[in-house]
Amino acid sequence: MDKLNFLTPGIPFSSKPNRNLENALKRIKELGLDGMEIEYVRGVIVDFPKMRSVGKLAKDLGLVLTAHAPYYINLYSKEKEKVNKSYQHILNTARLLDYAGGYSIVFHAAYYMGNKPLEVYPAVREHLIHISNLAEKEALRVFLRPELMGKKVQFGTLEEIVRLSKEIGNHILPCIDFAHLHARTGRYNSYEEFVKVFDYIAKELGEDTLKEMHIHCSGIKYSLSGEQKHVNLRYSDFKYREFLKALKDYDICGVLVCESPNVEGDTLMLKRIYERM
Repeated sequence: MDKLNFLTPGIPFSSKPNRNLENALKRIKELGLDGMEIEYVRGVIVDFPKMRSVGKLAKDLGLVLTAHAPYYINLYSKEKEKVNKSYQHILNTARLLDYAGGYSIVFHAAYYMGNKPLEVYPAVREHLIHISNLAEKEALRVFLRPELMGKKVQFGTLEEIVRLSKEIGNHILPCIDFAHLHARTGRYNSYEEFVKVFDYIAKELGEDTLKEMHIHCSGIKYSLSGEQKHVNLRYSDFKYREFLKALKDYDICGVLVCESPNVEGDTLMLKRIYERM
């Protein structure tokens, strides 16, 4: 991509008269934002004709689409049925977004289930290789992005998701959630630490990756166990101005989804501050 696009996490609160995807896209255009992350977090409704229509509207409006797969994914489950359903959640999300001409999908890959991270990684890696191969066979044209997670019981450290991308390649790239990174570590909340992340990604995955980023941020509350809940930026300690300066200085391109509860509110604020820098 040739710029950083600011996306809402789902349908804006101010979308009227009906809160559907079509009206949401029109409202996003009116607001001066750049697109939407379609939220399939509670489940995927497979409707390809609808997504083709949504994709056409997004293209006509010059908007970018991404999608968030359902929360009910655990590639390290000991129950084969749950793993199989996890495959379908990821692939159905990718299929729908591909029909809409979208950019990339995000998913929560797994839980450690009380095991050591080093024991979990190989299993998640093998499943993602298989999923990536299935996506390749279907010629799906979207990135599949395991997300950096905020709770310490969840698979998805910065190092894990970057390593997956490096070892698997193909469709797999990371989704870097900076709020989760801060909540999980208690660190990564300064300009110097933000650019350290970009330097690490460039070193491990190549500088071109910084032009194809999928980033999440938000206000966040956390404890020693990591993430507790997302909040609006004004109610958190996340240093978003330093974060935006790092994005600007490194000329990061791709998409930024602000997952604050006020949906378009913080997204608009971030874009306005960024454009004034």
